Amino acid sequence: MSVRVRYFAAAAEAAGTDAEERTETTLAALRAAVVDDHPALRGILDRCALLVDGARHDDDVSLAGITHVDVLPPFAGG
Repeated sequence: MSVRVRYFAAAAEAAGTDAEERTETTLAALRAAVVDDHPALRGILDRCALLVDGARHDDDVSLAGITHVDVLPPFAGG
Protein backbone atom coordinates (compact mmCIF):
# COMPACT_ATOMS: atom_id res chain seq x y z
CA MET A 1 0.00 0.00 0.00
CA SER A 2 1.22 3.47 -0.76
CA VAL A 3 -0.23 6.94 -0.48
CA ARG A 4 0.76 9.83 -2.72
CA VAL A 5 1.57 12.87 -0.60
CA ARG A 6 1.32 16.16 -2.47
CA TYR A 7 3.01 19.23 -1.02
CA PHE A 8 1.98 22.77 -1.91
CA ALA A 9 3.63 26.20 -1.60
CA ALA A 10 5.94 26.49 1.45
CA ALA A 11 5.44 22.80 2.28
CA ALA A 12 6.78 21.80 -1.17
CA GLU A 13 9.74 24.10 -0.71
CA ALA A 14 10.51 22.64 2.73
CA ALA A 15 10.10 19.05 1.53
CA GLY A 16 12.16 19.69 -1.58
CA THR A 17 9.52 18.01 -3.73
CA ASP A 18 5.96 18.50 -4.93
CA ALA A 19 4.97 14.87 -4.28
CA GLU A 20 6.17 11.51 -3.07
CA GLU A 21 4.87 8.02 -2.41
CA ARG A 22 4.69 7.01 1.28
CA THR A 23 3.90 3.70 3.00
CA GLU A 24 2.77 4.83 6.47
CA THR A 25 -0.57 3.35 7.53
CA THR A 26 -1.94 6.20 9.68
CA LEU A 27 -1.97 9.97 9.41
CA ALA A 28 -0.05 10.31 12.69
CA ALA A 29 2.69 7.98 11.42
CA LEU A 30 2.79 9.92 8.15
CA ARG A 31 3.20 13.24 9.97
CA ALA A 32 6.10 11.88 12.04
CA ALA A 33 7.82 10.23 9.08
CA VAL A 34 7.71 13.20 6.72
CA VAL A 35 9.23 15.44 9.41
CA ASP A 36 11.96 12.85 10.01
CA ASP A 37 12.66 12.66 6.27
CA HIS A 38 12.27 16.40 5.62
CA PRO A 39 13.39 18.29 8.77
CA ALA A 40 12.54 21.67 7.23
CA LEU A 41 8.85 20.68 7.50
CA ARG A 42 9.09 20.67 11.31
CA GLY A 43 8.09 24.34 11.65
CA ILE A 44 5.49 24.20 8.89
CA LEU A 45 3.57 20.93 9.17
CA ASP A 46 1.70 21.79 12.39
CA ARG A 47 0.18 24.82 10.65
CA CYS A 48 -0.79 22.92 7.49
CA ALA A 49 -4.19 21.55 6.58
CA LEU A 50 -4.00 17.87 5.69
CA LEU A 51 -6.59 16.69 3.20
CA VAL A 52 -7.04 12.93 3.07
CA ASP A 53 -8.64 12.11 -0.28
CA GLY A 54 -10.04 15.64 -0.21
CA ALA A 55 -11.39 15.69 3.37
CA ARG A 56 -9.59 17.67 6.06
CA HIS A 57 -8.38 15.68 9.06
CA ASP A 58 -6.73 17.14 12.15
CA ASP A 59 -6.83 13.87 14.08
CA ASP A 60 -5.28 10.48 13.38
CA VAL A 61 -6.99 8.35 10.74
CA SER A 62 -6.17 5.14 8.93
CA LEU A 63 -4.70 5.56 5.46
CA ALA A 64 -5.95 2.15 4.29
CA GLY A 65 -7.55 2.61 0.89
CA ILE A 66 -6.48 6.25 0.67
CA THR A 67 -4.94 7.43 -2.60
CA HIS A 68 -3.55 10.84 -1.66
CA VAL A 69 -2.86 13.27 1.16
CA ASP A 70 -2.49 16.97 0.35
CA VAL A 71 -0.31 19.15 2.61
CA LEU A 72 -1.59 22.73 2.35
CA PRO A 73 0.15 25.48 4.32
CA PRO A 74 -1.83 28.58 5.26
CA PHE A 75 -2.18 30.96 2.34
CA ALA A 76 -2.04 34.73 2.68
CA GLY A 77 -4.13 37.11 0.66
CA GLY A 78 -7.66 37.12 -0.44
